[in-house]
Amino acid sequence: MDKLKKALSRDNDEEEGIVTQISDASTLSFATRLKCFAACFCIGIVLSIIGTILLFFQNWTGFAILYTIGNVVGLCSTCFLMGPLKQIKKMFQETRLIATILVFVMMALTLCAALWWHIPILAIIFCILQFLALTWYAISYIPFARDAVKKCFEGCIGS
Repeated sequence: MDKLKKALSRDNDEEEGIVTQISDASTLSFATRLKCFAACFCIGIVLSIIGTILLFFQNWTGFAILYTIGNVVGLCSTCFLMGPLKQIKKMFQETRLIATILVFVMMALTLCAALWWHIPILAIIFCILQFLALTWYAISYIPFARDAVKKCFEGCIGS
């Protein structure tokens, strides 16, 4: 209703920028964004689980591909919550820049090991590193979580 009032009260649509017009036309409600996030995130989990099941059938290439695609879909699901531009800006903030780069590098190396180099053990190692990089990236969104993890490891190693 507010958008209708806003549209009717305007004298000239040309005064409004094209970016604002596109944004207004493509804005999803919070409930829709939440549903899309959940669906996309679940699809990512299912793809990763199917990829992991392929390990038992020794299908290394299928494992690496599905696991990586599942992680990409899961990562993209957060775009529904905060929007793609805001997500990209947050991903490349100084505090999580290294983690973001590591995630993408590990994904690329996983796919290279599976598709071009055909070295199964290397693909598995890169998948493990991909998981660790994604975990480190994810905890960067929780205040003080990285410090807590570092102190935990220091306590375990230092003892």
